[in-house]
Amino acid sequence: MSDSFDVQEYLADGVEYILKDAIKTSLKNPKEILYIRKFAKSARNATKTRQHHAENGQNIPAFLIASVTSSCNLHCTGCYSRANSSCSDDAPQNQLTDTEWEDIFIQAKELGISFIVLAGGEPLLREDIIKKASNHPEILFPIFTNGTMMDKSYLKLFDKNRNLVPVISIEGDENVTDSRRGEGVYEKVIDSMQTMKQKNIIFGASVTFTRANLSSIGEEAFISQLYDLGCRVLFFIEYVPVNKDTLHIAPRDDEREKLTEKIEHLRDKYSDMLFLSFPGDEKQSGGCLAAGRGFFHINSHGGAEPCPASPYSDINVRNTSLLEALNSKLFKSLREGGLLIDEHEGGCVLFDRQSEVERLLEK
Repeated sequence: MSDSFDVQEYLADGVEYILKDAIKTSLKNPKEILYIRKFAKSARNATKTRQHHAENGQNIPAFLIASVTSSCNLHCTGCYSRANSSCSDDAPQNQLTDTEWEDIFIQAKELGISFIVLAGGEPLLREDIIKKASNHPEILFPIFTNGTMMDKSYLKLFDKNRNLVPVISIEGDENVTDSRRGEGVYEKVIDSMQTMKQKNIIFGASVTFTRANLSSIGEEAFISQLYDLGCRVLFFIEYVPVNKDTLHIAPRDDEREKLTEKIEHLRDKYSDMLFLSFPGDEKQSGGCLAAGRGFFHINSHGGAEPCPASPYSDINVRNTSLLEALNSKLFKSLREGGLLIDEHEGGCVLFDRQSEVERLLEK
């Protein structure tokens, strides 16, 4: 892969390929074709809006990550959300309401943000918010879910509202997936994928890349299985250690390089499937895209954070606008101070430079 790889350009081109494929599989559904074409037009208009902001000195990212709940029905091994207390079994306290989230969606649309990732915890526990998201077809909402709560109600919602795109977590084969996520999870995930394929619902998958599953997640058999099931987007998310006890799970540099080579091969072979690697693609694109360079994160309480793996915030969207959050002192310090593009050990620069981020926050 060349050093000039642009992850945001690749995403834009890839989405266009997926939309074209969706049109081919939806010829019997004129309403769906109409939506797809409208979204493509909305995405182009959003790009123009961001370019207009850029001309006036304001960078607006195309992506927002929204963690809509701190609750989850699983206890995955090494979960950083539970480790940093952004996810727990306690009853949620002081979380943003569905109305507050919809206001964020509206602001995002006005700024030119085209993609809002719904995450958690387990986002399917907040059906009220997902229904609010369905009201905004100009935005594509990838929903990162563990895939165990895909009931008839959700399938009907996803079938009706094609701007809601499930992205299901899977760790590789059954043994690897169940060992990290719990017994029986793999079977539920595959069943959800098969059902969505039958209904022609576009969906993606997400793999947490660790030392334990490198040998299987890039293999042709695993990829072709997902492809045959109807998966058209595959995210490789590098595991970020939550403390010294989980360092042994995180990939080494040579393992990251192996995955990069595999992804390059997969992109050549599957032209109608998106393959994304974080933070690997960020490094190829000139540094970390967090803190508003390419995306930013809002936690379930409204705190604007650089990214989910860097849970630090000096501003809350309950008290301010999205635009003001993007210009928070912490975000500006990270973007302008050079930390996001510095050379560093390992994959995630914000984890590697955690103490520096904390010092910026204190200032």
